[in-house]
Amino acid sequence: MSAVSYVESIVVGALQGVSELFPVSSLGHSVLLPALVGGRWAQDLSLGKDSPYLAVLVAMHVATALALVLFFRRDWVRIIGGLWTSVRRREVRTADQRLAWLLVLATIPVGIAGLLLESLLRDVLGKPVPVAIFLALNGGVLYAAERFSRARPAAAKPARDEETVDFSAEETLVMRAVTMEEATDARLSKLSVKEAVLIGSAQILALLPGISRSGITMVAGLRRGLGHEDAARFAWLLATPVILAAGVLKMPSLFAPENSSSLGPALAGSVVAFIASYFSVRFLTKYFETRTLTPFAVYCGVAGIGSLLVFTL
Repeated sequence: MSAVSYVESIVVGALQGVSELFPVSSLGHSVLLPALVGGRWAQDLSLGKDSPYLAVLVAMHVATALALVLFFRRDWVRIIGGLWTSVRRREVRTADQRLAWLLVLATIPVGIAGLLLESLLRDVLGKPVPVAIFLALNGGVLYAAERFSRARPAAAKPARDEETVDFSAEETLVMRAVTMEEATDARLSKLSVKEAVLIGSAQILALLPGISRSGITMVAGLRRGLGHEDAARFAWLLATPVILAAGVLKMPSLFAPENSSSLGPALAGSVVAFIASYFSVRFLTKYFETRTLTPFAVYCGVAGIGSLLVFTL
């Protein structure tokens, strides 16, 4: 069995950290890069059932989730605190309590689908040609979402420093001045349960290699009337527990005897993935304040069609 080298792991770690958060599909790139490079890379970095590459990718996904936890640490402190007080007091009154329950409910569909379908879809479709097709399709979906959102009336842009926000969909809550992060979470908490579950369920499509989790979730958010900034933030908040839980469940495979030679490379790649993820989300939170998914749509379309031509001609 081939072992993943340090160079391979570091390159894939950087790719994972960027492509998991950019709406371009990390799994798709993890399949296409080795296939395009060929040689030992194609041999070492295969998604075969017993490949150590899968275990290495698991470690990198956990690193990505931890980077998201670090970046959104203030949000998660409020959200977890809101969930705790909601359970303890048996009430849902504040924005933090409501957002916490929306995230829980919106995560359930993809959690069930992932347990049932992830391995099957990866084994059947995790090959260069299907991945290239889905990556091109991902670009088409992103582009269509932008065309649709431009046809709708633009939502009012919030102030960038502090603003006064009604912290709940309920009229019983008071108004108070909040930071931008709290204001964004307050707007997200006003989603209905149906809207949140529909947005969260969009992550199921990301089980198809080549479809971006963050991209398809953002598209669902845009369809429900969220702005780009709020849609991106909700997508990352939704992705964090899903990625972390999936990684923790699969982490024991990394420590299996047959994968012992890949532990060092996995650690190195995970460190790189963590750093790349942190700076990616930092960049994208600023990017989506004023810009759109269109450049990523073009990239996915070109990369998907180009890869398909390479593998079929």
